[in-house]
Amino acid sequence: MDVKRIAIAASLIGLAGSTLIGCSNGSQNGNTATNPDTNTVPNTATNTSAENKTGSGDGKLRSVAFTAGDLSNPFFVLMGQEIEATAKKIGGNDVRTTVVSSAYDLNQQANQIENFTAANTDVIILNAADKSGIKPAVEKAKQAGRIVIAVDTGAEGGVDATVTTNNVQAGEVACKYIADRLKGKGNVVIVNGPQVDSVIQRVNGCQNVLTKYPDIKILSKDQNAEGNRDGGLRVMTDLLTTFPKIDAVFAINDPSGVGAELAANQAQRKDFFIVGVDGAPEAVKAIAAKDSIYAATATQSPRGMAAKAVEVGNDILNGKKPANPTILIPVKLITKDNVSTEKGW
Repeated sequence: MDVKRIAIAASLIGLAGSTLIGCSNGSQNGNTATNPDTNTVPNTATNTSAENKTGSGDGKLRSVAFTAGDLSNPFFVLMGQEIEATAKKIGGNDVRTTVVSSAYDLNQQANQIENFTAANTDVIILNAADKSGIKPAVEKAKQAGRIVIAVDTGAEGGVDATVTTNNVQAGEVACKYIADRLKGKGNVVIVNGPQVDSVIQRVNGCQNVLTKYPDIKILSKDQNAEGNRDGGLRVMTDLLTTFPKIDAVFAINDPSGVGAELAANQAQRKDFFIVGVDGAPEAVKAIAAKDSIYAATATQSPRGMAAKAVEVGNDILNGKKPANPTILIPVKLITKDNVSTEKGW
């Protein structure tokens, strides 16, 4: 999909208006485009005074910024849309929202957080490209008095809260389906992805289940499909060449799973089935198709996670910390048996 990059015209003291990159057809106050190569908000505010560290101090939500892993993934586009919508529900139409893509580039994401911090953003919502590597940027944001909420995957550096799918459960549910359908015997490949916390947890959850079945062999688990369709096509094409007998595939998300199915179609292979994670519309459509080998997906709720992240950030802004800083959103499994009644996102 085409990702429209829309940015904020900078004033002398910060940013004005509303920025939504990849999630909006327009913006207010004559906003101009950012540099498409960097996809970041200009760093126009450098004041680090005590006033800048504490923001307005009245508890009113005025600005929210989100740095996503990859805005070519519709999952993150939906998150960005919901972040903007929820922020406006809470703070009104004057709330400034900014959504950018890090493209899973740690340095770019660190710069984005620095820019958000300098712009006196109230709540920074972070989908970390690297859980440990982003720590210094988070620490600087916290030292400047910013609220930082990790979403979809964890992040170090003292984030105020983490809102994420129960990713271990997602891997367990998906791979229990695989084990049951194989009746405890067969060859499985795992189409892996970027080594962010959520992906690692999904693979761990899958292995938690599959290791209980001595007659199930994991042929491959380390190939990084980069969480997208092209990567899934590339990795699965290689795996089909390497392993002539595959019974099931666990893909860490639906875009890579759809790419894996494309590889199977190109190779004219119908001798295995695919299970993913997300509940993405294209995966649900594939599951519903009679001739598809896409068998199931463990659903996430991008809108639910995004809304919760903004709500928690606003609560903290008003002095209300969550009872548990880690908020897990449960998953459910969509299969060919229930796809007519269970919907993804």
